[in-house]
Amino acid sequence: MEHLEGKVAVVTGAASGIGLALARAWAGAGMRLALADIEEEPLAKAAAELQGLGAEVLTSITDVRDWRAVDAFAAATFDRFGGAHVVCNNAGVHLSDTAWQFDPERFKWVLDINLLGVAYGIRAFVPKMIEQGEGHVVNTASAAGLVTGPTMASYFASKHGVVALTESLANDLALAGHAGVGVTVICPEYVATRIHQSARLTPPGVEVERDETATLTRQMFDDAVEGGIDPSVVAEQVVAAVRENRFWVLPHDTTLDLARTRWRKIDEGKPPFLWG
Repeated sequence: MEHLEGKVAVVTGAASGIGLALARAWAGAGMRLALADIEEEPLAKAAAELQGLGAEVLTSITDVRDWRAVDAFAAATFDRFGGAHVVCNNAGVHLSDTAWQFDPERFKWVLDINLLGVAYGIRAFVPKMIEQGEGHVVNTASAAGLVTGPTMASYFASKHGVVALTESLANDLALAGHAGVGVTVICPEYVATRIHQSARLTPPGVEVERDETATLTRQMFDDAVEGGIDPSVVAEQVVAAVRENRFWVLPHDTTLDLARTRWRKIDEGKPPFLWG
């Protein structure tokens, strides 16, 4: 995928944050865009900006929890553009919770978006990529997919799942001999997005009240996100990874040390708590 101009980039969660930064980066590379998000007004605003930059844009209001909706988004993309070359399964949310005290619907909501949304995107787009003989899948995980910590039980579980799913995808493609389809997983630490405001997206029936233990670290998380790196830094590294067919994107230079610490504790039989 060294040559991107004129090809098609697909992005979920495209209205803000890393998703919008990816859309801008693909537009800058001369790609046509299929953009999905659950927020109608921000998605329309993003599309207008990108069209102003000269990009051809298809938008879709898509809830990635629903595989039928993801399939419909894929069908609309193929109908409009005739293919899809870079597919970014990026939509994601975060709510604070502990492993023993959470609202079941809230926990399920996080996993449905962060993990199953990625799986549905793979299912909807990869068969066509295989048929094309070329393509690249980019899944947004997190450093939380490589390490763990307190008060983010559903988020850690979902992002570890994304890393495992992405590794499985790469292995399955290699085993089946589909060398033309590349795979990348993004594992950033804190990025200045609106993920700490995910409660704005919760549907009816999903309780957003945090338990007392999770509340203790909530402000620290909010501050860390607001002080995070710009999403454009992540997007630039993703574009380079796709061009180079590189699997891992670790935008922060501290992530590997954190992962090594975790594995050292595993080797030593010590508890996984990283903050002490």
